Amino acid sequence: MADEPEALAGGAIFHAVNGFRRLASGAVRRYNRLEVIVDSPIPEEPSLLVANHGFGGILDLNVFAIFAALDDLALDRPVTSLTHHLAWRAGVGRLVEAAGARPASRESAMTAFEAGHHVLVLPGGDLDAGKSWSRRNQIVFGGRRGFARLAMEAGVPIVPIVTAGAGESLLVLSDGQRLAKAVGADRHLRTKALPVSLSIPWGINVGLVGLAPYFPLPTKLVTRVLPAMRPKPAETSPDYADRVERAMQRALTAMTKTRKIIRG
Repeated sequence: MADEPEALAGGAIFHAVNGFRRLASGAVRRYNRLEVIVDSPIPEEPSLLVANHGFGGILDLNVFAIFAALDDLALDRPVTSLTHHLAWRAGVGRLVEAAGARPASRESAMTAFEAGHHVLVLPGGDLDAGKSWSRRNQIVFGGRRGFARLAMEAGVPIVPIVTAGAGESLLVLSDGQRLAKAVGADRHLRTKALPVSLSIPWGINVGLVGLAPYFPLPTKLVTRVLPAMRPKPAETSPDYADRVERAMQRALTAMTKTRKIIRG
């Protein structure tokens, strides 16, 4: 009986977080006119879903667009999302865990695969999430290739998921990488970016926006699920990772080639 209050609290958190997730996914469908394009269905076997950031971390519009797209696909497996450790350092770890997130690590991923889950990862992390306006249509993984090694070790295919549009929801003046290094954020918070942005209601801000909610401009979002990819014979994990990143960049370039700002 001693654990009953904690269990009740945990259940309340779960329902509240998932209620917010459904609300946010519904919002991007309507307010951001989300369009979902599925080039090929996600395999029935456990898969590593590799996606790109738009802007921000936990509150990135891309994340909500991905959740909405996965809901549309009615997957027969749960999805565990690997999330930057900053969420736990910021004290919201319990909240993101209720939405199926786990700290980004090989151990978290392998545990999820063993349980039969798909695993969602956004390899660019802070670098991709904090990119400037001029790079909004670029995939910025910053040389992070561990996701390919993970997929090869687990024996699962990689399914690239690309979203366009979120970088137009505010104006990011700079990714703040030099600032992050100067103040030691890369060491203490494990983040290499402190973006300088202009948004509603924060105005010009350093680092906060993306962790704290902001009012996004009504940019149109498009999420595209690409065909599953597997390593070629004798292909190394870095080469596999680079091939996946190139495929995602080709897709994002094609999706934004004739795009009109905000309108899509």
